[in-house]
Amino acid sequence: MKKKTIIITSIVSVSIILVVFLIFHFKNKTPSYYWRTVPVEKGDVNVLVTATGSMAADTSVDVGVQVSGIIAKIKVDFNDIVKKGQIIAILDTTLYYAAMLDAKAATQRAQVALDEAKREFDRSKNLFDSKVAAQADYDVAMTSLQTAQGNLISAQAQLNRATINLKYCTITAPISGMIIARNVQVGNMVIASFSSPVLFTIAYDLTKMQVQADVDEADIGQVKTGQKAKFTVDAYPNDVFTGVVTQVRHQPIMVQNVVNYVVIIEVPNPDLKLMPGLTANSNIFIQERKNVFKIPTNAFTFIPPIEYIQGAKLLPDSIKNYWLKKIRQTNELKKQQIVETNGTVGYIWIKSGEDIFPVKVTKGLNDGTFTEVSGDVKEGYEVAIGVNHSATAADAQSSQSSKSPFMPSFPTKKK
Repeated sequence: MKKKTIIITSIVSVSIILVVFLIFHFKNKTPSYYWRTVPVEKGDVNVLVTATGSMAADTSVDVGVQVSGIIAKIKVDFNDIVKKGQIIAILDTTLYYAAMLDAKAATQRAQVALDEAKREFDRSKNLFDSKVAAQADYDVAMTSLQTAQGNLISAQAQLNRATINLKYCTITAPISGMIIARNVQVGNMVIASFSSPVLFTIAYDLTKMQVQADVDEADIGQVKTGQKAKFTVDAYPNDVFTGVVTQVRHQPIMVQNVVNYVVIIEVPNPDLKLMPGLTANSNIFIQERKNVFKIPTNAFTFIPPIEYIQGAKLLPDSIKNYWLKKIRQTNELKKQQIVETNGTVGYIWIKSGEDIFPVKVTKGLNDGTFTEVSGDVKEGYEVAIGVNHSATAADAQSSQSSKSPFMPSFPTKKK
């Protein structure tokens, strides 16, 4: 019995010692950290304004009519090249030619009446000078002469109007260019009114096109003339076209209760690939930095766990105290993160082996996804942006963080 008690006591003692050992072992064991990192890259940082618009000819003219009538002949078709003054359509001239003949006859009658009134006035004047005719007869002859002169002027005006209307039956091209729209057929009736029908649309020079882009009121203040722009069209999804902002129009346009302003982007079109009406998805380059060091913007918001800072062997006490104080000042930290301007100093954590250490850098241009940095950094440095519980998860998330799905990009050429 005594021997059994001794054995049980020994087992309990060993168990207690083992439990105490394990507790102290795991308590003093330094936890492992698997840092989620992204590399410092060298490339371009661009601040862009995105806008959607449509292609239009640099100069286009709608051709209408000044008189009503039936289309008798059409001498041009879509895509035909025309010269200024070239006949492109003819209206039926039957009624207008008859009106001109009637006006010409009325003019001849007015001329005959004027000649008769003039002869009557001359006779009346001679009699009046000889004091044979009365003053009243002389006045009547003068009035008849003046009336006949007015009637002749009116008849000549009617003749001119009839002649001009007859001339308007022949429709000519007001400018040289290409026919891009033809809205009538032979036999159609066209009526001239305050809103004249558009028979043809002529584009002056399709080798020079423009994008009429709608820019939101929140972004219009950043857009200036002379800025570079790139855009794509659905007709050529693998091609990127380049243009220059030449005009920012001040007239507001409401699109689904949002105020927009039209920005004109001039585009060369030497091979005539771009056509009027194509939808253009444009990116206007507001600011750009080429061949600079850049990191994801969220790297500036990362701070390692407080336990890591307390137990880090590579960090001097002064740096530990700074970061421990910084972590505790949560409200102040949030305020600092809101202010993102050029020249602001920030800290990033660089990975070295299994540890990370802070590096002070100067922030540059920020495009919303990447931020330009300058200071004691080099291309390829691994910047910590998070911490995971396993190495596999950290590597997977690091690869996903290297490119944001919201970063605007253009398609590449198909192989």
